[in-house]
Order: sequence, then C-alpha cells, then structure tokens
Amino acid sequence: MLWPVVKALLGHYRRYPLQIILVWLGLTLGVSLLSGVTAINQYAKQSYEHGEKLFATPLPYRIRPRYLAGRVPQDLYVNLRRAGFSQCVPFDNATLTTRKGVDINLVGIDPVAMVPLKKGLSLNHLSTLQLMYPPHPILVSADLAKLQSWQDGDFITLDDGTQLGPIMIDTVGLVKGTHMVADMSLVRHYKHHMGLSEIGCGEMTKAELESLKQQIPETMVLSRTVKTELSALTNAFHLNLTAMGMLSFLVGIFIFYQAMSLSFVQRQLLVGMLRQAGVTDFQLAKALLVELSLLILVSWICGNMFGLMLANRLIPSVSASLHDLYGANVGLAIHWQWSWSLYSLVMAVIGALGSCAWPLWRLLKSQPIRLTARLSLVRFAGAEFTVQAILAVVLAMLAFAVYQAPKTQALGFVLIGLVLLSVALFTPYVVWKIFDFLSYRLFWVKVRWFFADAAASMSYRGVATMAFMIAMAANIGVETMVGSFRNTTDHWLSDRLAADLYIYPTNNSATQVSNWLEKQPEVKAVWWRWKKDVATSTGTIQVVSTGNSEQERRSLTIKTAIPQYWYFTHSAKALMVSESMAIKNHIRPGDFIDLPSPLGPRWLVTGVYYDYGNPYGQIMMSQYQWMSVFTGVGDISLAVVTQPDSAKDDRSADMQELKQRLYARFHYDVERVYSNQHIHQQAMKVFDRTFVITDTFGNITLLIAVCGIFFATLAGEVSRQRHVALLRCLGVSAKELVFVGALQLFVFWAIALLIAVPLGIMLANLMVDVLIRDSFGWTMQVQLVTSKYIETALFSMLALLVAGALPVLRLVRKSPMTSLRDAL
Repeated sequence: MLWPVVKALLGHYRRYPLQIILVWLGLTLGVSLLSGVTAINQYAKQSYEHGEKLFATPLPYRIRPRYLAGRVPQDLYVNLRRAGFSQCVPFDNATLTTRKGVDINLVGIDPVAMVPLKKGLSLNHLSTLQLMYPPHPILVSADLAKLQSWQDGDFITLDDGTQLGPIMIDTVGLVKGTHMVADMSLVRHYKHHMGLSEIGCGEMTKAELESLKQQIPETMVLSRTVKTELSALTNAFHLNLTAMGMLSFLVGIFIFYQAMSLSFVQRQLLVGMLRQAGVTDFQLAKALLVELSLLILVSWICGNMFGLMLANRLIPSVSASLHDLYGANVGLAIHWQWSWSLYSLVMAVIGALGSCAWPLWRLLKSQPIRLTARLSLVRFAGAEFTVQAILAVVLAMLAFAVYQAPKTQALGFVLIGLVLLSVALFTPYVVWKIFDFLSYRLFWVKVRWFFADAAASMSYRGVATMAFMIAMAANIGVETMVGSFRNTTDHWLSDRLAADLYIYPTNNSATQVSNWLEKQPEVKAVWWRWKKDVATSTGTIQVVSTGNSEQERRSLTIKTAIPQYWYFTHSAKALMVSESMAIKNHIRPGDFIDLPSPLGPRWLVTGVYYDYGNPYGQIMMSQYQWMSVFTGVGDISLAVVTQPDSAKDDRSADMQELKQRLYARFHYDVERVYSNQHIHQQAMKVFDRTFVITDTFGNITLLIAVCGIFFATLAGEVSRQRHVALLRCLGVSAKELVFVGALQLFVFWAIALLIAVPLGIMLANLMVDVLIRDSFGWTMQVQLVTSKYIETALFSMLALLVAGALPVLRLVRKSPMTSLRDAL
C-alpha cells in the first residue's frame, strides 16, 4: 500500500516541475556551501601538519632571527653541522611576483643537506638533486602547476621580465601547497642577499635540544612550530568561514521550507482524496518521509559534488590568505572525504526534517472535507505569521539578554543568528499586516485589490521573502564591515607611514647609516625606532620607541588619551598602549601598570592608540625611556623623511636614486629597505586577498536567495494560472497583469530592502563590536558603502522583476478562454 501512495504523491511534480527544481535547489545549494566550507576548514587544518614537513620529513624546530628583517648567519649553520646536528637544514625564502601579478613563494634548499633526512630512498629517487645542476630547475607541486597551467620545462616570466625556470613538476608528492623549491644559489641570484631565512631541525632528544640552544646566539630564537599553535592562530579565520557557510545553509533551508510548504498546499486536494479513500495519517506520513528521504539523498549527493567544486575553486585564495596572515602552507587540491560529507548529511537531515515538520503536520491534521473542497490553506497564513511574530519577539528578547552577557566570539555568532532569525520571522507578519490594512482602507478598487492579492500571495512568498531579506541583510552587513575595515586600514596606514623610506639596518651599522642619510640632499630628517619583544605572564608584548618630533606625533592615531599626553610621554615615566592590549587587559589612560623586568612597576598610561598591524600587545615609550631600560638592545629601524618641496614625480625619482646609493654604499639587501608606497600597497593587497573569500560567500548567499525567490515566485504564479486567466476573462488587459505582477514584486523588494539595509548595518556594528573586538582586539567606525548597496539592490530587483514577468508573459500569449480551460 505504501508505494502506490508514494507514486501518487510524486506524480504532483509531473504537473509542477518547477516545484521539484525549487526543492532541489534550496537544499542542494545550502548543502553545497556548507560542505564546501567544511571541506576547506578540515583540509586547511590537515595541511598545518604537513606544513611542518619538507619532503614528508618532520622539521618541527625553526631557528629564526629574533628581530625584523634579520637574517640567520651562514656561519651558524656551518657550526651546527660541525657540532653534529645533521638533522638541521638551511632555508632561504623569497617572494617573487609574476608578470600576471601572482605572488610565488620560492624556498631555497641545500639538496645535499636534505639527503640524510630522506630515509629509505635511493639516489635514483632523489629528484631534488637535479636542482643543483644547470639549468637549475624549480620543483613545483602538481596542484600548483595545474592551477597555473604550467607544464614540465615551462618558464615563469617575472614582473621585471626575467625568466624563472625551467619548471619540474613533482609527481611523487614531495612538495605541498604554494611553495616552490629551488637550489639556494638560485634564490640568492634573484634576491642578492646574504645569510639564511631560517634553519629547520628535525626531532631531537632533550639533551640534543639543550645543546642546540647553547649554540644559538642571542640574536636568534629557537621555536617549535606545532599544529595546535597554528590552529589557534587561525581559529578566527576558520570560524568566520564556518559562520558564512552556516548562513548560506540557513538561507537554503528557508528556500527548501518554502518550496515544501507550497508543495504541500498544492497537494491538499490529492491528500484529501487519498484520506477519503482510506489512507491513514500514518501511511501518508511514511509516504511523505520516503519522498523527503529521496529528496535529501539526491540533494546531498549533488550538494557534495558542487561543494567539492566550490572548495577547489576557493582553496587557492584561502591558501594565499593563510600564508600572508600566518605563514601557513595550505595545499591547493581538496579531495572528497567521508568526515565532512557525513557532517553535511546530518545537517541536511536535521534541516530538512525541521523545515518540513510544521507543513506536514498542518496538512495531515486538516479535515479531509476541507482539503477536497479546495478550501486553501492560504486562508490561514495570517495566523501562522502571527505565531512567527510572537516567536520573533521571544528571540529578540533572548538576543537582548545575550548582548548583556560578557562578549565572546561564540556568543557574538549566537547574537547575530538570533537577530537575523527574529527579524526574518517578524518580516512576513509586518508585510502581511501592511498589505491587509491597505486592502481595506484605500479608496481605489484596483489598488485595494492589488494589496489584497499581494497579501494572499504571502502564503507562498512569505518564506522566500524571509530568505531573501536574510541574505540581503547578511550581504549588506559583510559589505559594510569589509568596506569599513578597508577604509580604516587604508587611512591608518596613510597616517602611520609618515616617512618616505624605511630601513632596517644592523645594530652595529645603524649610527653609520643614519649619519650618512642626514648628509644626503634629499633627506629632511631621520627617525630612530627601537623595538623589542618582552615575554609576560599573559603573552608577548612589543615595546617600541618614538621620537619627539611633531610629524611623529601626527603619525600616531590616538583613540583616547589624557590631556597633554605627548608631553607626559616624553617627560615622565610614562607610555602609551595599543588598542588591542588596552582591551585585553582593561587598561585606560591615566592608569598605572606594572610590567615585567627590566621595565619595572608603575608606568603611567598616557594614551591608547589604534594599531591594526600587530597581532600582539604593544606599548610605546620615548627614546629616552627606551635607552634607559634596554640600553640600545633591540631591533632598530630608520624612517627617512625627504624634502617636502619636491614635485611628486621628482620625489619618487629621488627616492629611487637614494635607494640605489644606499645599496651601493652599504651593500644592503633589498629586504632591508622599503618605501612607504611599497608597504602600503603590500598591506592592502594582503587585505583584499583575505576578504575576497568573504565577498565570494556573501555574493553566493545572495545569489541563492535570489534564485530561491525567483523560482518561488515562478512556481507560485504558475499555480495561480486560474486566477490570472479569470482576471483576463473579466477584462483585465495583459499589460495590466504584467504591470501588476511586476509592481507587486517591486513592493516586496522595497519592503525587504528597507528592512535589510538597517539590519545589515546593525549586523556590521555587532560584528565590529563583538567579533572583531574579541578576535583581534580592534575597533573602528562603521562606514556606509553606498555603491555596494546600490549594486546589491539593483541585482536583486532585476531578478525579482524577471521572475514575476515570465509566467504572466507566458499566460498572456494565450487567449483568455484557453488559459482558463488549461488552468481548470
């Protein structure tokens, strides 16, 4: 008895094929984005473990320079090898840019030093030995070669016109991710620097580790790169990806709920006839669950396929962002895995059953005579909207209670979810009430009918409107947050990079370089800046120095400070703290704080300044206080300010000439000299590359919602063929019907936009106030991005108008009587 009922229920989709498309679309797209994000997150976390290896050999220890722009002396590596540390190998890294603007990470190795680490391999299998001999090829992972369409023997054209290569594609899985391996001599040919970037060491006994520490000078630091530490650094990144994936899944579930609800409404006559024929509620429920299981299975399979395609499409951007932000080496090809696939299946089952529970209960508990008498459940949509509104008020009260609790990242996501759901549930009630009120109060009959018909259409448009509004609000919120963050970072960099040239000399040569610079005709002033990391019980803090010039004062973006903060900073035992440190430790201007040795107790905090470029806490003190505490021990940089009366073009040429003279005079590496323009451009490039992923997910989420409301409107209008045909028989012209349909959707769009824009801006404020503040310790002013709002609004409006016009245009091509006969 079960299968005949199942076949009868599935026969509905032969008459309404758009219904099955809409059902499949909502669940498939929701599952695809959820599985794609889960695949990216899991694959990235697995790659952190591989990132500690080179050629499948664990190298968990790293010897790096303690100070910025420092290099590991070649002599240190030679001494370690002589001391018997054969598990240590040298690395020399360089970042090059291709003519197409793609950054490539070149890792220079000593192939001979790597031989003892590759146990179990014969010399015939050591392909890395080929890197030593002309023409000095570069070893590239197969995934990177496929992404860039490289073949064996190809050459890479760099931005300066030189050729890098030939390429040798790794076919045995020795190289992972975006790193390309070359002989160390080749790397130095392109970068012209001395020393090493770092020394990697394999596993050691406790005694060997202690002996190694004694061999390392004070200017170097030995660190252990473990998977858990890198995962902790990237938690915020992965959590944001998860939030975007869950949001997209929620929008897809809304569309699925709307489609199934409309499907149940359209099948009420069939269900009534089956029940009058003796089919019990339990048998109907089993038949509908079989149908739902088939839909979940098909949508899950399709969603995993699309999710894997999406993940492989986005993983290059994710890999580049994680490398720029945290130095993580993430691979470029994701393969299907049961773990994230089963997770998406569980979420699809929970979401589908939850979204179908109420429509199914409503259908099965309605009286058969009511169903067969064509008494549509549309008439009771208002009661459902009222229940939704009550639930929305409860969720809003819960959100207010969560907002009063101590702010954490997890609670921030819960708060945003509650706000979105409460407004989404309240939206159909507001729209329905407005339409219902206008349908009884207006004087013109046609206008009253217009709003009455729009109110009736809320039965199948209500949920689609909710999904559409959520997606638009989330997209506007993300656009506002990213736009505000970008503008804030851009302005902050413009203020902080007040000098024209930044040089990172060695401590021994700093005085000589400074004296030489002051004698150059282009140079107006040279600022000294010391920096040192100090370990505390709550983590590492950076201690930096500042001069007392007016231009250095203007370059510091102050958030809040005591009166005459600059005077007290340079004339008393005082300092300023970065915003992230002030928020984390609850420090305010005027407080006295105790710092570890050698800084000591009772430092007056004169101000809090914005600092968007430092992941640690930072304090800033005068040059005098710095020299008193650290006696000139630390990392030093020189900021060069050129003469302001030069023209812009001439000034750029003067800077280039000054850099060339500096290279020639002191034989400095290019990595020790940067212009403010270069630093600014590189920082914004990393920023844009990082947030392109968020933009992509936001646009996809909006596209899902637009597709959902497109097909929902299309299916709803087709189901109202009899209504439209009857209006034509009563004398309403085809042009009027097309105009009315488009105008109704325009009204829906306008109301959704009026709700989504302020809601999106409020979400942006919550993201800045809770998520960014908790994740990074930063705050900023939310700025409106009007151009993005207009682009989003116009795209969504166009899709809605097309969705409303298509079914009506198809109907008006027929004669009124033919349309009425087909509808009946």
